[in-house]
Amino acid sequence: MDSSILEKVRELRGQGRSPKQIARALGMAPAAVAPYVRAVAEQADTDVKEPELAGCWINVGWSEGLGVPGRDGWADEVDDGQPTGGTVSVVVARRHGWDKLSVCGYLVDVYCLGVKNVMGPDVMNEVELRSFLAKFFRIYPRGRREAPLDLVRHLVFGAVDYARDLGFEPAADFAAAAGHLGTWEEKSDIAFGKDGKPFYLSGPDDDVRHVVKTLEQRVGPPPNFEFYAHVPDSPISLGGNRLG
Repeated sequence: MDSSILEKVRELRGQGRSPKQIARALGMAPAAVAPYVRAVAEQADTDVKEPELAGCWINVGWSEGLGVPGRDGWADEVDDGQPTGGTVSVVVARRHGWDKLSVCGYLVDVYCLGVKNVMGPDVMNEVELRSFLAKFFRIYPRGRREAPLDLVRHLVFGAVDYARDLGFEPAADFAAAAGHLGTWEEKSDIAFGKDGKPFYLSGPDDDVRHVVKTLEQRVGPPPNFEFYAHVPDSPISLGGNRLG
């Protein structure tokens, strides 16, 4: 695509010219101008300003078992062996009009499965946000803390990328909430997995056998990954870890 033509089309579009008028002004056929008009439109969509960030929150102890670089605002208080290790909660709020907030919450398995659940985007006021935060982080013994946007982006998008490499897609509603984090074309600086390798802790709605089989196909059998899974009324053992 000719950059000089692209700039001329951008200028003429800025003047309110139609595609046919632009074609005439440039002495080009409308079909030849069309790709340039589309490129200008796509760039305009990309340049739309994101809603103002109102705040980001993350649970204290989020970094347990992860490899995290030393960056401003990324420091964490880690309690080794806490029952919530590997399960990270993130909330991002952006302005929605002058008196409202658009809020998204993300539940992230940073050891294996990536984004497991998403809440929102939901519109609420400041009072409702405070109540939402208290409920969303209630399982964490040390509560929540404010976090910089770059940390939660590296954490959430990075966990999604890590899980995809293992064969797992994020929750279906993640796409609707991903925009609150901004665009992502980077590689996360966080090392995921528990102490450098996948660790699967089963949830009540998981297909345990499918997850374990997928991990074995991607990284090989234990000890290439670790897992702890509980299946009621089942004496079955997988990979040397008892399920039952």
